[in-house]
Amino acid sequence: MPRRIHILPDTVANQIAAGEVVERPASVAKELVENALDAGASRVDILMEGGGKRRIRVSDDGVGMGREDALLSLDRHATSKIAHASDLREVTTFGFRGEALPSIAAISRLTLETADGEDAVGTRIRVEGGRIVDVQDFPRQRGTTVEVWNLFYNVPARAKFLKSASAETRAVSDAVIQLALAHSSVAFHLSSDGRTLLELPAASDVAARIAAIWGEEEAGRLLPCQAGDGDAEVWGLAQRPDAARPGFRRVHLFVNGRPFRAPHLLRAADRAYRTTVAPAVRPWFFLYLRLPPGAVDVNVHPTKAEVKFRQPERVEGLVEDAVRRALAGAASAATLDTRAAPPRLAAPERGAQQGAPAGMGRAAAPPPQMALFFSGETAPAEPLEACETTLPEPSPARLWQLHQTYVLAETRQGLLIVDQHSAHERILFERMMRDFASGGAASQRLLFPITVRLSPGEHRVVEEMQSLLARAGFEVSGFGGSTVIVHAVPHPHPYFDAERCFREMIGELTRGSELVRSARNQHERIAMTFACKGAIKAGQRLDERELHELFDQLFATELPYHDVHGRPTVVRLSREELERKFGR
Repeated sequence: MPRRIHILPDTVANQIAAGEVVERPASVAKELVENALDAGASRVDILMEGGGKRRIRVSDDGVGMGREDALLSLDRHATSKIAHASDLREVTTFGFRGEALPSIAAISRLTLETADGEDAVGTRIRVEGGRIVDVQDFPRQRGTTVEVWNLFYNVPARAKFLKSASAETRAVSDAVIQLALAHSSVAFHLSSDGRTLLELPAASDVAARIAAIWGEEEAGRLLPCQAGDGDAEVWGLAQRPDAARPGFRRVHLFVNGRPFRAPHLLRAADRAYRTTVAPAVRPWFFLYLRLPPGAVDVNVHPTKAEVKFRQPERVEGLVEDAVRRALAGAASAATLDTRAAPPRLAAPERGAQQGAPAGMGRAAAPPPQMALFFSGETAPAEPLEACETTLPEPSPARLWQLHQTYVLAETRQGLLIVDQHSAHERILFERMMRDFASGGAASQRLLFPITVRLSPGEHRVVEEMQSLLARAGFEVSGFGGSTVIVHAVPHPHPYFDAERCFREMIGELTRGSELVRSARNQHERIAMTFACKGAIKAGQRLDERELHELFDQLFATELPYHDVHGRPTVVRLSREELERKFGR
C-alpha cells in the first residue's frame, strides 16, 4: 500500500511558516526594524515603494554581522538571542526565534548587506524565494541593510489579499511608530515613494517623541502617570480628561520594552477614568510596564503581539492605580493655556530588567493640593510629612465669586476658575460613596413630611430602591397608589430643596439617563443622581465663609478636578499665559 504521508519540501514548508510571521509589508518592516534595534542601532532608515509591496529597505548602524553569521541568519531557527530553553524566561530582545529573516526571504527577492567592522570588507547575499543565489564581498560601514523586493511574488494567493498601496503605507507607518515609541533614544527615518513620512531624531523622553510624531499640542494634553508594587512598575502618559474625545484613540502598551496588545489592560486604564469623562469618551494611553523575569511570557505567538501575565489581576490593578493617580493631580485640570508644555517622562530602555530603567526621568511627586495656595514664591519640595522643618501655615486662599456661578482663586502659578455646581457635585458624590461604605448617610427628619405623587414607573423605582434611598438619607414610605411620603432627607447645604431633589433623582433613575447607565452599581447610581440634583446650583450667591468651605471640601476629595458627568470642575490659567496675552 503506498504511503499517504510525506515530508514537504523545504521551500513549501518555509512558505507555510512564513505565513505565520509575514502577513503584509508592515510585518516585514516590523521584523526588520526589530532586528535593527536588537543590534543596538542608534539610527534606523526605512524606505518603501508601492506601500512596501514592491520594495522595502531597512538600514541600521548596529553591530552588523560577519559572513558566517550572515549566512546562518538565513537559516530557520538560527538566532543570536537565545541558546537554551531556559533563556525564554528572560527574553530581553524583540526577536528570539530566528524565524523572521528566513521567512521574509522565502516569499520575496531579498538582499542582505552587512559588516561587523572587524573584517576588512562586508558581505552581500542575494536570496530568491528562500534560495541563496549569490554571496560576494561588499564594501560598507558597520551595520546591516536588508532590501526586500516583490513581496509574495511566489505566493500569488497571498499577494492578492494585500490592500492598496496607501493602506499598506499607513500600516507600515503605524508599525514604525510603535517601535519608535519603544525606543525614544533611537533616530528613525521613514520614506515612501520619495516622500518623507517620519523624521524622528533621537528624543530625550517619551513625551518629546510623541511631540515629534503628533505635535507639541497633543503631547501637552498628556499626564505623567506611575505606580509600583514591589518588583513591578507601570509608568507612562495618559490623556487629560478634558482633551479626550469619543471615537478614534491612540493606545500603545509596552512590557519590558516590547509592544503588545492587551484589551484587559485597556479596560483597566479606562476604569481609572470613571466619573472623570463621559461614558463614550476614549482617552489616549502610552503605558510602559516593567515586570521581573518569569512574570510575563512573551513566547505566545509568532508575531509577538500577545503576552501572558502570571498575575494578570496584579498588573491590571497597577495600570488602574497609575492612571487614577495622574487624574488626581492638578495637571489633570482643564486649562485655558494655548501652549501647554509637554510633560517630561523618559522612555524606558529595554534590557534594564532590575531597578529603574536606564535614562528614565521620573515625574516628581505632586505637592499637596493646598500647597498651590501657600504664600511665598516657591512650593514646598516635599510632602508635609516628609519635611524635617516646619513649613508656614497656608494662608487663606483669595476667593471671589463671579456671576454667582464661578469661584476665582489666586495661586502662585496663576488663576483657578472653579464651577461651584460641578465642584459641589464631586464633593457630594464622594461623600455619599463613603457613607454607603460606612453604613449610610445622616438624615434630618422633616417637621412636615413631603407628599409626592409619582408615575407608576417612578413608584416602582422607589419601591425597588427603598432600602438604598434610606441609606442615602431619604426615608420614604407608601401612601397608597403611586403616592409616597418622604419623612427624612439628607441636608447637604442650607439651600437644599429636598422635594425638588427627590423628584429629579427618581425621574432620572426611572428614565435611565446616560449618567445613570454609566454607573457600575446601584450605590453609584444613587450617589451620582443625588450629587447632580442636590448640589449647589449655578446662580446661587455664596458668602465668603461658604466659598472657603466649598473650596476646602473640593480639594479634600480624591478627584477634585472632575465632576461625575466627566466635565471639569476647575479650569487653570497660568501666569505665563496671562503674560503672553498682555505681551509682557
